[in-house]
Amino acid sequence: MKSVGIIGGGNGGLTAAYHFSKVGNTVCLYDAKEFSVNLEGIEENSGYIEALKEVDGLKLEIPGIQKIDRITTDIMEVLKYSKILIIVVPSYAQEIIFNKIYPYLDGHILVSMPGNFSSLVFNKIMLEKGQKDVTLVDGISIPWACRIECQGGVAIYGTKSHLPVGVFPGIKTDETLEILNEVFPIKLTKLENVVVAGMENINFGGHPLLSVLNMGIMENFGGEFNYYRDTCSFATSKAVSVMEKERLEIGNTMGFHLTPELEAMNSLYNLEYESVYELNRSSVAHSKIGAPSTSKHRYITEDVPYLVVPCYSLGKLLENETPMMYSCITIAGAYNSKDYFKDGRNLEKMGIDGMNKEELKNYLYYGKY
Repeated sequence: MKSVGIIGGGNGGLTAAYHFSKVGNTVCLYDAKEFSVNLEGIEENSGYIEALKEVDGLKLEIPGIQKIDRITTDIMEVLKYSKILIIVVPSYAQEIIFNKIYPYLDGHILVSMPGNFSSLVFNKIMLEKGQKDVTLVDGISIPWACRIECQGGVAIYGTKSHLPVGVFPGIKTDETLEILNEVFPIKLTKLENVVVAGMENINFGGHPLLSVLNMGIMENFGGEFNYYRDTCSFATSKAVSVMEKERLEIGNTMGFHLTPELEAMNSLYNLEYESVYELNRSSVAHSKIGAPSTSKHRYITEDVPYLVVPCYSLGKLLENETPMMYSCITIAGAYNSKDYFKDGRNLEKMGIDGMNKEELKNYLYYGKY
């Protein structure tokens, strides 16, 4: 029996604690005291997390109930519990968490889901403060379409068949995946590096741009509609395809193979849709997920600065034209009175400003400038 530490008590964190436990691992679930309401719900449930059988008549995946070995608001407890730490927190909290655990890291593997280029931020911190014996892993997303539905209860609407990940430094990819695949509830598959992992996040088109294009509907209808079905029209799907083309062209310039969104979604969820429009309109896994009602929702406040901005910044470094990414970032910033170009995860924050293409590829593989 293996031990796993889960950092984060939100939708993904609770679902991770449940699923990792269900496949035979012992689990320690951590969240900060100020965000511990969901942990308190589990404790009131005698330490159990339940994955519900159905919601509103829709049958859900992986139903059951699992006892979580430890629940804590003490960061040291989860660090001592396991050398494998799964970080499932909003992107803005990733750096905060890393700075908390940095002094105590010793031989740990940190898996961020989704990564959103966090490994580059973490390594920049270590280069400034002092290197640690730690391996960094970025997943393209979390493995589940999931929501907390009640006290100690999660709804798992869909589960990916596998999760592509990048490892930093890339030279440690094979040995790291061998360790992680012994404990992960779904198979981890290898990507070339953590930049590819960031650019492969399947939320890239479906969240930020569709939200920007449909903000009036979201605010005026209070989010009371089906997000994926109702925001995706023939016209908006065309705009998403333009931004998708920009993403793929950045990958081509770098010499990285990026999977087109439709191919990725079909592969991850064992689907056979012929267009992104058809997928968004028809996917059962996403059919019960509601819509945002404000520009402060994470589809804007997280996915724009931590997903679109890094991709745009890489494009700028490589002199790729990305007018749709630029427009998405600009309009999202106007909605929230933010300069996401400055405040988002740009080249400087990732520690790769000033590098040329070959220097960047060497850095991603060896972990050194």
